[in-house]
Amino acid sequence: MELRQLVAEDASAYWELRLEALQNSPEAFSTSYEEAIQRENPIERVKGNLKVKGNYTFGAFDQHKLIGMVTLLQESSLKMKHRANIFAMYVSPIGRGKGIGKSLMELAIEQAKFSQEIEKINLSVVSSNEAAKNLYIQLGFNVFGIEEMALKVGETSYEELHMSLILK
Repeated sequence: MELRQLVAEDASAYWELRLEALQNSPEAFSTSYEEAIQRENPIERVKGNLKVKGNYTFGAFDQHKLIGMVTLLQESSLKMKHRANIFAMYVSPIGRGKGIGKSLMELAIEQAKFSQEIEKINLSVVSSNEAAKNLYIQLGFNVFGIEEMALKVGETSYEELHMSLILK
């Protein structure tokens, strides 16, 4: 298993895994698969995002295939640079139960600490996703809010927990 920060050359692999995530776990992401496949030049957009200062996307590779990812995105405004958000956390079903999600999250947390600017990490998780919720709690995240009807997939509404980890 190789864990590392993704670079522009990983954009195609990232996009492929992103589409898998949107199909397999539609309730876990604010973007729908249908919206994603409509995007113009998605791989070029991913390449650009991977180069943005304060945007760190980490990947887990199994025999050169990307099977897990997480993005840590630092806020850019002067009054909010001390905050970052976790986005696009996903581990392919073939990689689940092996500690990959935890390893990816630990990399993101270490990057936040290394930045010396980030003092707090926020994330949102669907309240019914017990595995993810338990992982975040194990890593020290605390719930600071609950949003009812945060996402709607078809006729089903999902509640999200807003969580944070204070680093300093």
